[in-house]
Amino acid sequence: MAVRLSRPHRFDVVVAVGGLLGGLLLWGIGLGTRPADEPTVLFDGRWPVLLPLLVTAGCELLRRVAPRTALVTGTAALTLDTVTQGNVVTLIMFTDVVYAAVLYGTPASARRVPRVTGLLTVAATVVPFALWRVPEALLIGVAVGVLSFAPASTGLIVRNHRDAALAARLRAEQTALLAEMDRAQAVTAERARMARELHDMVANHLSAIAIHSTAALSLDDPDTSKEALSVIRENSVAGLDEMRRLIGILRDGSGDREPAAAPTLDGLDDLVEGARANGLHVTLRADLGEVPTPVELAAYRIVQESLTNALKHASPGPVAVTVARRDGMLDVRVSSRYGHRDGPRVPGSGAGLVGMRERAALLGGTFTAGPEGTVWTVRASLPVAEGDRPE
Repeated sequence: MAVRLSRPHRFDVVVAVGGLLGGLLLWGIGLGTRPADEPTVLFDGRWPVLLPLLVTAGCELLRRVAPRTALVTGTAALTLDTVTQGNVVTLIMFTDVVYAAVLYGTPASARRVPRVTGLLTVAATVVPFALWRVPEALLIGVAVGVLSFAPASTGLIVRNHRDAALAARLRAEQTALLAEMDRAQAVTAERARMARELHDMVANHLSAIAIHSTAALSLDDPDTSKEALSVIRENSVAGLDEMRRLIGILRDGSGDREPAAAPTLDGLDDLVEGARANGLHVTLRADLGEVPTPVELAAYRIVQESLTNALKHASPGPVAVTVARRDGMLDVRVSSRYGHRDGPRVPGSGAGLVGMRERAALLGGTFTAGPEGTVWTVRASLPVAEGDRPE
């Protein structure tokens, strides 16, 4: 099956046509490169010069699409031109064919052609001088070097610069792509962080509002309604305060810090008291010691979200909160009754469990949540030592 060549490049067509017309012009006015009586001229006269000229012009058409074929065919045409009176345009087009074979050829051709032409130049310099012992013999090596080694070396230099520029451009594109990926990851991480903060800040208060408003609407008891409205107001005010703090961070634009006045484990008592006011029977056991600030915030939010889930989903019964430091880890555990629940419920989206798991993972800790018989247990282990947490 014949191999179909690509169409010649437009510039190559211009070079071929221009070279052919220039050669025909010199041929028409009778300018040759060698006299008819020179010993190397085997075919004298004007007409034998045209064949190598036409073949070399055809090779110019293949300088990009088939550089190796153009070089081999051009070498044969140059050999034929050597035994005629010659045409200077044929020589010029041959040098361009050699240059193109290195520049547009395969990497193997780009390495071999300069080496071969270099060896030919040396041989054409040394051998004639050794045979004839006249200084004029050195001109043969000069001619071979100008026609072959010089354009091959030039093509290699240009190719190396082109490859270096291409590599630099690819590195720049890769750097830009990595920067865009880093930016997208940073935006995603920041959005996830703000989503966790928004959920943890507001979900507890809104859940209490939803449950107590449902109870106030379902019970026709003025005292119960008044108590529910009181709880609703307290949670509304607290939720608005949390929202103001979060909005302040968003307006400030500094995403490298937690919200101002970030809660700590010292506020667990107030958190538990608030849960009790919302109707939970909570017991707290805390054995803390000194805990890094990021671990404090994560532990506080995990306890807060666990109490919110207990308020929304747990069956009536005690809720036990334990926060203790053991073996370089801060162990956080919240247990509540699991099973059928009478009274108002608040639907959940699962975002709370996702947020707690993300907080533990960001600190290099572990998180589990699930039923253990009739008890739903949330447990997180957070490393306290700096060296145990990922950077």
